[in-house]
Amino acid sequence: MAVLADAPPNPWFSWQYVTRNADDIRQALEQHVSLTLEAIAIAFVVALPLGALAHLRPRLAGPFLGTAGVLYTIPSLALFAVLAPYTGIGRTTVLIGLVAYALLVLVRNVLVGLQGVDPAVRDAARGMGYGRARLLFGVELPQAVPTIVAGVRLATVTTVALVTVGVVVGYGGLGQLMFRGFRSDYHAEIMTATVLCLVLALVLDLTIAAIGRGLTPWTRGTRGTRPV
Repeated sequence: MAVLADAPPNPWFSWQYVTRNADDIRQALEQHVSLTLEAIAIAFVVALPLGALAHLRPRLAGPFLGTAGVLYTIPSLALFAVLAPYTGIGRTTVLIGLVAYALLVLVRNVLVGLQGVDPAVRDAARGMGYGRARLLFGVELPQAVPTIVAGVRLATVTTVALVTVGVVVGYGGLGQLMFRGFRSDYHAEIMTATVLCLVLALVLDLTIAAIGRGLTPWTRGTRGTRPV
């Protein structure tokens, strides 16, 4: 019986690389997670009042979305390079860029969610004596939660990918491993960082979706129901 030769090692996947560089991988992953979460948190804190203000004052919607759209169209490499001379090399520069890119998605979804509230619900609230502020915080924002959560999910997944570009200013999380792998032509390092980015994006997306379902318990009873 012929003896099969051992298969050559796969250059793209190496558990040996993972075990030998566990500390570097852990540090890069922690940096990536913290950058993503901090950027989304800051962008959400900025976007929520902007979207609400644009809803209350429709004439501001165009300028707000237009400004956010211009920031979104700037290439990430160019934006980080422009910011670096003023904000330095490192975390601050990357955070500013990430927040700028997340704003368009978040502001737009906040505004769309508020505008999409059923007019009958608004009329019923006004009939119950709700003022404009109470209507916004007590009726419109809760009704807009599913759309806002969808925007947060999209912005988060996008941010996970954009963090890697921060390597141009020396603070790119898993992008550091990718860049190092490209320079040394070490495929296993590139693939490890890529897989971790994908897993991180999936975990964050599912977590935010679960939080969204927890914030909107009234939507669960309508799923799977059919009109009689």
